[in-house]
Parts: sequence; C-alpha cells; structure tokens
Amino acid sequence: MNDARIALRNLLRNRRRSLTTLAAMTIGAVTILVFGGYSRNILYGLETQTVQRIGHLQIQQRGYFRYGTGNPGAYGIAGYEEVLAALQRDPILAPMLRVATPTLTLGGIAGNFAAGASRTVYGGGAIVEDQARMREWNDYGLASDRQTLALNGTSADAVVIGQGVARTLRLCEPFHVPDCPQEESSAASGVATPADVADLASTEASMQGARTPPSARDAAARIELLAANAHGAPNVASLAVVRAENQGVKELDDMYVGMHLRQAQRLVYGGDAPRATAIVLQLAHTAQVPAARQRIEQLLATLPAGRRLEVLDFVTLNPFFKQVTAMFSAIFGFISVLIGAIVLFTVGNTMTMAVVERTTEIGTLRAIGLRRRGIRRLFVREGLLLGVIGAAVGVLAALVVAWAVNHSGLTWAPPGQAGRIPLTVRIWGETALITGTVAMLVGVAAISAWWPARRAAHMNIVDALRHV
Repeated sequence: MNDARIALRNLLRNRRRSLTTLAAMTIGAVTILVFGGYSRNILYGLETQTVQRIGHLQIQQRGYFRYGTGNPGAYGIAGYEEVLAALQRDPILAPMLRVATPTLTLGGIAGNFAAGASRTVYGGGAIVEDQARMREWNDYGLASDRQTLALNGTSADAVVIGQGVARTLRLCEPFHVPDCPQEESSAASGVATPADVADLASTEASMQGARTPPSARDAAARIELLAANAHGAPNVASLAVVRAENQGVKELDDMYVGMHLRQAQRLVYGGDAPRATAIVLQLAHTAQVPAARQRIEQLLATLPAGRRLEVLDFVTLNPFFKQVTAMFSAIFGFISVLIGAIVLFTVGNTMTMAVVERTTEIGTLRAIGLRRRGIRRLFVREGLLLGVIGAAVGVLAALVVAWAVNHSGLTWAPPGQAGRIPLTVRIWGETALITGTVAMLVGVAAISAWWPARRAAHMNIVDALRHV
C-alpha cells in the first residue's frame, strides 16, 4: 500500500498528462468491451437460432452429410424409433436432452397449375410439436422474434412455403407476400391439373385415407409436389399451403417447403416402412455437447444398426456458424492489437517524460543507496497503477455505454433472421471478456513502463545529479 501511495503521488505531479493517458486507456477499454459485447451477442444469437432449428447434435447415416442431399431417401435410418427410444431412456443422456425428434429431408418440384408456374424445392418433414419445443430454447436469455409455428393444429396435408417459393408459384395474393411480379394479377386461372399428375395425387391421397374436401380458400392455395420415392419412381401429393414465411436467407426462402413428418415419409417411402434422414437432439445447455456426444456414440455401438450411424454437432452441420465465429474473432483480435499498440505508446511516452523530468531525483535516490531494481520497480509500479485505474474506469464506462445502447430502443435484423430484434451489447456477466480486457490493458501498461524504467535504473549517478 505504501508503494501504491508513492506511485499515485508521482502520477499526480503532472495531472494533465496522467489524465490524458488514462483517457486514452479508458477509450481503448470501452472500444474493446463494447465491440466484444456486441460480437458476443451476435454469436449467441446465431447459436440460438441454429440450435432452435437443427438442434445441438444430429444422428445420421454415414455419408449423408456429404453426399445425401441429392438422394435423401437412400440414406434413411431404418428403425429410427428404436434408436430414439434407446436415447430417451438412457439414465445418463436423458437428463441432458430437451428434445429428441426425427426429421426427413426431401427435394422435388412444386407446381401451381392454376397459374402455370412451378419450381424446384427443398424442404422436409418434422413433428410439429417437437419443433415448437425446440423453438423455446433460449439458454442465453436473448430477445427474439420467435413466432408460433404455422403447422400447429393443421391437417396432415398442410405445408408452409418460403416467400420466394410463393412469388415463383404466384401465390402472393392469398398470403400477402410483398414484392411480387406485376404479371401475377393477369396470370391464367382455372387451368386444370394435368391428368397424369392428378392421378398420381389421387393415388397418394387414397393411401392416406378419406379426408374432408378442401374449402374454396384451400383450393386457391394448394400446390402439387412431385418427388422421387426411395425406389426412384415419381410420387405426387396435393398439399394445402397454410402460410408463406420469410426464411431469412434468400437461397432457402426461394426453395423451402415444410410439412408434417408423416406426409414427407409417404412421399419418399410410400407404403414401405417409414424412415428418417436424421434424429435431431437438442440439449439443455451447449456445454453438454461433448459429454452427450460421447454417450450417444457409446449407445449406438450397442445397437444393431448403430455402426452405420454417425453423430454430428451443430458447428459441423452449419459451417456458416464457424465462419462467422472465426470472422468476429479475427476482427476482435485486430481491434485488441490496435488498442494495445496505442496504449503501449501512450504509456511509454508518459513514463519516458516522467523519467526525463525526474532525472535529478533518480540520481539522488541512487546516491543514497537505492539499487537499480528499486528505481526500475518504482516506475513499473506507476505504469501498473495507470493500467489498473484506466482499466477499471474503462470497464465502468463500457457498462454505462452498454446500458445506454440496450435501453435505446434501437433494432436490427441479425444474419439469417427475417424479423428485427432489439440491438443489445452483452458485457455484464461476460467474466472472461472483462477479465481478459483488464489483464491485457494492465499487462501492456506494465510492459510500456518497463523500458523507461530500465533506462532510469541504468543512469549514471553523477550525470543524473548534475542534470538541469
């Protein structure tokens, strides 16, 4: 404490210079923390969005991730119900699981024959209730524009399409899709579905059993989906579109068709035993992924079909997440290095000026017996004190700035998300970010003071005493 008081008194000798140095360090700390909090919030949001959509882990047939999108039916998991049951009753894995649900992806051609329009689509089937539970995962307490799933409470032939699909198929008017082509209003209407397509659709419908005739509005918002089944034969379903939703990513929005799992299985597997292309697992916390993955692999090794399956995490399944994380890490590192260089030269200049001004004092201290390491320690402590004060003030200022931003009412649309959410900066509670920033600033300040302190310690005593 005595050394700290001496260092503080020395810093107060030239208040203006010390305050300027502290201001530079404070601005640097605020810059690092605010950008770090902003990027951390983006990464948490992207992780939350990814986990809500595809889960933390997926069990797939080996090779499906790399080669299966062209022919998903060939990579279906036979007996997926047995695998699901084994996972859900395991005493080690079950406490980690929030949702375990099968999904089936498929591709095909969607057509609106009343408007003479069609396009290739890609989508899949899922259990709607499980998907709704997955949307509730929010481990980081982020603001969200989460909406109720449109397929909740709908019939087996209901589908949701992307707004890009609705534009191409000229279904803008029933679902109020913006930015539609002008020629839609004059598009041909009342064109009958081709006989062969109608026969296939009616055959598929008969396999589902009798159903109530569609209403007039349903008939105006129906599409036909042509897909190849697992044996390569064409299969057609007449589907009722219940909503056109913006998927956030244009490429997905222009191709997306979502439906009930049973409907997708009938299209791909017909009367054969139904399969799933993936078993999606959502955990309570992301930190549980390594332990859960290890346990799942142990369980799969005990199942007859388990050796043909593999477990993939959400980072592998979504390379975009890894790319965004790497990009923000690189930007954050660049900003930290830049701020560190500024602090280095600022503190170094301050301590150099202090050494020059106190040359006679240094000579006096050396003449009365203070060793070189004592002189060096004196100036290094002053640099450390500058770093501690600057970092502490910077943390407090960053928390104030973050609070102001979080309560400003500003909104923005994150990558891959259709709606706008409040703009937030996440600093409070990010212990690693705050600790790392403080340690970096204090360390740089100490290093900056070391060289001037070394010069002061190696001064010639006689020359220092006669310095004017």
